[in-house]
Amino acid sequence: MSDTISLVILAAGEGKRLKLNCPKALAPMAGRKLVDFPVGAALGFLSEGNIEGNITLVLGHGATEVKNYINSKYDDVNTVFQENQLGTADAVNSYLKSVDIKDDKSDYTFVMCADTPMIGEEDLTRLYNIIKSKELDALAATFLAKDPFGYGRIVLSKQGFHIVEEKDANEETKEIQEVNSGLYVFKSCFLRKEIKKISNKNQSGEFYLTDIFEEDKNVKTECFENEEIFYGVNDLQQLQQSERFIRWEHMGKLRDEGVRLIDLSHTYIDLDVEIGVGTCIYPNVFLEGKTKIGADCLIEAGSIIRNSVLHDSVNIKAYSHLEDVIVRSHASIGPFGRLRPGTDIGAESKIGNFVEIKKSKLEKGVKVSHLSYVGDAEIGEESNIGCGFVTCNYDGKNKHKTEIGKNCFIGSNSQTVAPVEIGNDCFVASGSTINQPMEDGSFAISRGRQVTKPGLAKKFIKK
Repeated sequence: MSDTISLVILAAGEGKRLKLNCPKALAPMAGRKLVDFPVGAALGFLSEGNIEGNITLVLGHGATEVKNYINSKYDDVNTVFQENQLGTADAVNSYLKSVDIKDDKSDYTFVMCADTPMIGEEDLTRLYNIIKSKELDALAATFLAKDPFGYGRIVLSKQGFHIVEEKDANEETKEIQEVNSGLYVFKSCFLRKEIKKISNKNQSGEFYLTDIFEEDKNVKTECFENEEIFYGVNDLQQLQQSERFIRWEHMGKLRDEGVRLIDLSHTYIDLDVEIGVGTCIYPNVFLEGKTKIGADCLIEAGSIIRNSVLHDSVNIKAYSHLEDVIVRSHASIGPFGRLRPGTDIGAESKIGNFVEIKKSKLEKGVKVSHLSYVGDAEIGEESNIGCGFVTCNYDGKNKHKTEIGKNCFIGSNSQTVAPVEIGNDCFVASGSTINQPMEDGSFAISRGRQVTKPGLAKKFIKK
């Protein structure tokens, strides 16, 4: 019979040192929230091992905000509330009290911290295999710290080990480099029994979960070689360092899968971004959110692409900004193109420099090459939009739609005053303002008549 495992994630922290306007668990990181990383590791551990189990977050500061986020994103993650932040043992006890002992069928319980984002499912698997194979009651993950300040020290003896927190350590103990990571796994029955014995007689007046680890008990440590995976996030510098490591690792995987990244140290790709084989990413590019980029694309320097879908062989030229858009195969955007939410650019279309498009659908082969604004519009196949074109879509109260058919030519410095419809195969002369419908194949010109007065210039030119 396989085991049932509970994973408890401690996420009650306020995060004052982060100086962000959100609870610590919701600090932004690589397109996700800080809490997403331990939750993702826990879900991956259960899924990969085909293990039955449950995940519970212990909340405190900003509990409502964190709970709403968790409920909106995860179906199978529970939350409980820690009334007062009285230490790690008190946090775990809040979880244990929420689960009736008669209903608790878990064989093992993991305890994790919400602010250690680099712990992965493979690390949880390693601890689970050890506690099972050695038939232990509890196992603490440890590591050798270059600078152990602030960590609980692992004090070894012939009888076993115990953990001394920084505030309670003497000078000799502070010299110890093996430290507690904050990641544990317990036999659930052992945890329920021993947590009742923990007192708060220490310098902090808190209930330390580490007090469970005593020398006369069937408990061990597992020392990890890589200190970085236990790197905690308590301030903006640590957030930056963790995010850099996570992004770097993600981009390394993309590179190994066939994405050419010219300079990883100056490229910023969120974890949920997907990129196809053969795509080339220039430096100073930001790929954010749920962006999906196809194969053989070129993303030039300075571009920002957020929550967008690019099909194969798309060229995004330098300093273009795309958000919530679709760009279909072999289209090119920019340089300095701006595509706003709701835009759908057809295959082989060309959106040139300083063109802004918002909430519009352009079919295959459309060209909007220079200095134009297209908003709330539909443009048919192979239509060519001249320089300085503007859809006048807003009347001061409501937005209106412009429809332009296929194979049209719209001359430079023209405007459409929406709502208006231009049929297929139409020609609009340069400098025209179109506010009436045009049937298929029609020509329109709307200009003031030019009047030339010989010799009159001297009246207006002041020397």
